[in-house]
Amino acid sequence: MALVFAPVKGRGTVWAIEHRFSAEQREAFDDGWGTLDQAAHEPPLRPETQVIEERVKSILAGNDSPDIGFDLSINPYRGCEHGCIYCYARPTHSYLNLSPGIDFETRIVAKVNAAERLREALARPGYVPMKLNLGSATDCYQPVERRLKITRSIIEVLGECRHAFSMFTKSAGIERDLDLIAPLAQRGLVAVYVTITTLEPQLARTMEPRAAAPQRRLKTIETLARAGVPVGVSVSPLIPFLNLHELERILEAARGAGAGAASSIVLRLPWEVSPLFRQWLQQHVPERADRIMARVREMRGGKDNDPRFGTRMSGTGVWAQMIRQRFDKASARLGFERRHFDLDLTQFRAPSAQAGQASLF
Repeated sequence: MALVFAPVKGRGTVWAIEHRFSAEQREAFDDGWGTLDQAAHEPPLRPETQVIEERVKSILAGNDSPDIGFDLSINPYRGCEHGCIYCYARPTHSYLNLSPGIDFETRIVAKVNAAERLREALARPGYVPMKLNLGSATDCYQPVERRLKITRSIIEVLGECRHAFSMFTKSAGIERDLDLIAPLAQRGLVAVYVTITTLEPQLARTMEPRAAAPQRRLKTIETLARAGVPVGVSVSPLIPFLNLHELERILEAARGAGAGAASSIVLRLPWEVSPLFRQWLQQHVPERADRIMARVREMRGGKDNDPRFGTRMSGTGVWAQMIRQRFDKASARLGFERRHFDLDLTQFRAPSAQAGQASLF
């Protein structure tokens, strides 16, 4: 049994939940001196963020899921300091022998040679440009990007090659790179999607503690739109009895800020995300926890999660159908005619042999 500590400001969880590949299982044990009760009432030490620099062998990841609108992805970081409790990427830390809980948001792996590996991949003789996304698993503008600028270096390579790409983020940090992004947008080479889960500051502060505040994300949509960047909103994840009632309000606010596309997915709870999220519910909304999980299971065939292609993003059953109808009706009313922007893949040209070599044209 895991010790349940009080929430820590700025962290989605402090639970170092064991991952599914753990060779050892640990169980809390009371030694007769009341240590379990004492530990449960003592505030834990604030976990500090550690950045682990990694030199990767490759940076492009292929996608075989028909549920996702891109063929290739780049994630400059593994783990994400935003600490979103519902993040479906948390279980990927298991492959590093790290906890999908607190380690995911405090042990950040930075792929410091990402731009170099990307240049090599795009320069290969047989490379054919495909739909490419940045930040599909972890946010490419999480706090450490301010210092390391790995995402910026990737955009520089893509810009040099005129390779179209899309980006998902919850961070206002993307505004720093408008000098690179705006000219590419004029060529039809980039689109940005800003995720807004809630407009309620308190809910955002506990559910996604180090992401930008909701109003700041709306400001980012406005800033991008004014700069001529195609920008969409992703109202995700939709969680019954928690943020679902805000669906129409979020779409209206995003449309008012300048968003031209809209999409959404329902809550996904793969692997260790399920116990982490259920503990979070008991800590923050215990009076609704059972109702939320019951409705989630109704949309997931009686389980916490349904990983099947074709249903994992939208769910199944009457409640999932009603959510889709609500989204479609609100989108049509507000003038959202698309979920994703079309980008131009025909302008691609292989990168120069030398990094940073100027083009003659």
